[in-house]
Amino acid sequence: MGGSAAAIQASRMGLSVLVIEPTELLGGQATAAGVSTMDDMSRQDSGLYREFINKVKDYYAKMRKSIATPYWKEHGRAFEPLVGHKILAEMAQSADILYHAEVVDVKTLNSQDTAAVSINTKTFNSQDTTADFNVKSLSSSKIITVKTSRDIKTFTCKILIDATEYGDIIPLAGAKYRSGNSVSPEIDLDRMIQDITWTAIIRKYPNGIPEHLKPKNPLPDYERAKKNYRAYVTADGFDFRNKYPVRMPVNLISHNAYRAVPDSFTHGSYTGNRKDWRLISKAGVNWGNDYPGQYKWDDRFGISVLYLESKDFRANANKEALIKTLHFIYYMQNELGENWSVDENEYNFLPDEAKDFPEEWQEVARHMPPIPYVRECRRIIGDYTLNSKAIHDNSMSYREGRKNQEFPDAIAIGGYILDLHGGDDDDDIEASLGENQAAIRRDEPAGAFQVPMRILIPSSVDNFIAAEKNLSMSRLASGALRLQPICMMTGQAAGALAAISVRENLQPRDVPSVKVQKVLVDSGVNLSLATYSDVDEKNKHFGSVQIATLHKLIEPKKFPKLPKQRVNSPARGGITKGRFGVNDFMTKKEIASLIERSEKLSGKKLTLPEKITRGEAVDIIIKAITED
Repeated sequence: MGGSAAAIQASRMGLSVLVIEPTELLGGQATAAGVSTMDDMSRQDSGLYREFINKVKDYYAKMRKSIATPYWKEHGRAFEPLVGHKILAEMAQSADILYHAEVVDVKTLNSQDTAAVSINTKTFNSQDTTADFNVKSLSSSKIITVKTSRDIKTFTCKILIDATEYGDIIPLAGAKYRSGNSVSPEIDLDRMIQDITWTAIIRKYPNGIPEHLKPKNPLPDYERAKKNYRAYVTADGFDFRNKYPVRMPVNLISHNAYRAVPDSFTHGSYTGNRKDWRLISKAGVNWGNDYPGQYKWDDRFGISVLYLESKDFRANANKEALIKTLHFIYYMQNELGENWSVDENEYNFLPDEAKDFPEEWQEVARHMPPIPYVRECRRIIGDYTLNSKAIHDNSMSYREGRKNQEFPDAIAIGGYILDLHGGDDDDDIEASLGENQAAIRRDEPAGAFQVPMRILIPSSVDNFIAAEKNLSMSRLASGALRLQPICMMTGQAAGALAAISVRENLQPRDVPSVKVQKVLVDSGVNLSLATYSDVDEKNKHFGSVQIATLHKLIEPKKFPKLPKQRVNSPARGGITKGRFGVNDFMTKKEIASLIERSEKLSGKKLTLPEKITRGEAVDIIIKAITED
């Protein structure tokens, strides 16, 4: 999702963009990995993610179907993986896309005429500082070698963005990175990361399962899988009644209602409302089938860091994860006696991991997602590393009497808990970043939180940006930033940063964050945590007011006051919204203060009329400091 958004944004800004996609589907975890139930219950959607969801909604509305199908309520959003791919491909039509391809080598091409010039401006990669620094041009390029299904190709690019599921480009590009709780090149392979999951998209066959989707014999190690699944779902399991924690095991109806998706191939519609559960005909399997999950790895929860560092280990683990989920298909059909199997309308490409399966299981496996759902990958090391405490403190902006604790270089807003699926013992968490197992609860965000631009940029490598889950952040922070919506939002920012870097011939680290923010707010992205009663999203000054708030260029007339709430609850707005005073005329003192702060931010000489409203003033200022 991060790579798709980066490509869409950069191509819309006029860049020549090439997407290198290992599968036949755009969208990564949301399409190729089958996690097409969106984890966006807090509704922090704007920009390209909002555009995407609205297109999904319109697609199903034409069939009179709802997308509010998952999570046992009507506030979820879901779609069929192939529909998600279709919409993303349409949005990315200005980019070139090379399917069934992967990057196998990266080299840097340095130009002899690369020059460094000294300027006086804000670094924008640190908080509120002004400094002299050397700005390196984009004279160098990256040469990437790409292996396709047919041959080897070579491309040259000004900016390379790693939005892969594993962070596999990071070491090829020569960037330092974190893997688990260790730092390259001293990677501790004995440490653990989060479980993976090979999901499935299943459907009900009311007239009986087609014979080719109903294998007669289980795959090896089925008895262990059967014992595992009996803890999650049984024929006489409990009916979920919206009470937490969930009473286990549940029945199949409740199980499928958790990850229900719309069904384009049936008449009628259903939602996540309890009254509709018996109508559900299509769902995702992403519960009870984490790998290793309850099987453990060397008697520990999670999976070894070897999964990221060794492709042979990874291939074997992926195969076992695929088998574990295929065991659930057999379990449904033979233990529960249900007419459910994989949906033959989704996918039709046999994963490499299934090529030595018995023929009857190959028929099923070819309708499985082509890749597993990978929750954790390598992460770049930037000049700044986002950790769980920083997320929590940022989320406390305007809460419990606190004022502006926003990131000045914010480029996205997220809303999720610090969610680790395994690998959450103290020994596997990053003590060097101030974290331990207790921090999972202690640092849980108190609401929506921001993502700073700094974590997209490696500290020591030029012409390179991270997107998706590959950002400069701790393992706990990655647990909150790994979901589809926030990956798409940070990906959009990565695309904007890349476009400005190329357009202005600057290395990404030298691009002022305010220029990226201006592009984003003009593209409909929400960046500020502040809510103002007199400046809603339809207000013509909305974008400029957000940026002015982030950089503390001007004090609002009244600060917002927000409630502390669970971060994955639907956003409810403030107890009291603040007031910016957007139509109030400014005093001479306020004008002088705004000019002084803005000149410090931009290094430019600025002026404003003597009679001007606050909204008009921030519009003029933001335009002046973002345009050359």
